[in-house]
Amino acid sequence: MSTRMPSPAHEAIAYPYETWPAPATSTAVASGVHWLRMPLPFVLNHINLWLLEDAGGWSIVDSGLCTPQIRDLWLALHAGVMGGRPVRRLIITHYHPDHFGQAAWLMEQFGCELWMTGPEYRMAARAITDDDYDDDAMRLAFFQRHGLQEDRLQVLRSWGGSYRRGVAGLPAGFMPLHDGTRLTIGGHEWQVITGQGHSPDHATLYCAALGLLIAGDQVLPGITPHVGVWHFEPDADPIRLYLASLERFTGLPPDTLVLPAHGAPFTGLHPRLAALAGHHAQRFDLLVHSCSQSRSAADVLAPLFRRRLSAHQLYFAMSEAIAHLNHLHFDGRLVRTHDADDRYRYQRA
Repeated sequence: MSTRMPSPAHEAIAYPYETWPAPATSTAVASGVHWLRMPLPFVLNHINLWLLEDAGGWSIVDSGLCTPQIRDLWLALHAGVMGGRPVRRLIITHYHPDHFGQAAWLMEQFGCELWMTGPEYRMAARAITDDDYDDDAMRLAFFQRHGLQEDRLQVLRSWGGSYRRGVAGLPAGFMPLHDGTRLTIGGHEWQVITGQGHSPDHATLYCAALGLLIAGDQVLPGITPHVGVWHFEPDADPIRLYLASLERFTGLPPDTLVLPAHGAPFTGLHPRLAALAGHHAQRFDLLVHSCSQSRSAADVLAPLFRRRLSAHQLYFAMSEAIAHLNHLHFDGRLVRTHDADDRYRYQRA
């Protein structure tokens, strides 16, 4: 049983598939390329994964979050859709747990190789092994310095350890991908195009012969990828990296079918790239206007996110607000100062 998809949100974006695959089933989107859909326990309640037919077996792109339900779905898929054939490669677009979470388990279960970029593997290793990465006290002190008050900090105090809870472990090694790497999968050549900002070195896969881009989280149809700043790199400017990365996809053909990690496969890559860049430009203008008087990151949450934020959403909203303010500060449009409590304030230059 499939669920009907919503209508396109933008006239230039078209969704060629009227339904999405039900659990433990797949939808063919091209010769040898199959779309899977796995559940997530968040507001964003699904992730798309991809099966590529590969020399009598399979290559998998992304693994899903580490949950018993998703493991059961993988076992059902292997017995059913995948015909019990061997899994040769697991390709991970980036280290976030909804993409990387089942990697170690899939490798153990099927004996497949892990392929991902070096920066993504190393960030996964850090997130799993370095207590400072996922430390509540350090994260909350960082948010507090950006103006988040105690009543809102309290709802975030149980976040620590969330990355480790979402992954099956750290695989012992990997086969490296780089920007420009070319892989032959199922008789077709796939080129790696990397992007930064959402994660350190996100890999996407483009097949010219099939007209497909497996985009991961780098290009999404209905939402913007999260681009945030965290306590372990407080002066980062990931939005600058993300916007520069979008330019790498402008040379792809207009009729490219984009296979995103969330939402549905779509055409209209070029207008979507323009819309993503335009979204951040609008956010910049909004923040410069909001900071006509001195403001903290916590102060600008209301104009940036015009809805009530859950604890999960607040965590990401703070990091995204800081990312936008950092960018404007380094771009010279906002001036960053400290108040009497050593908290960051931003004001229009």
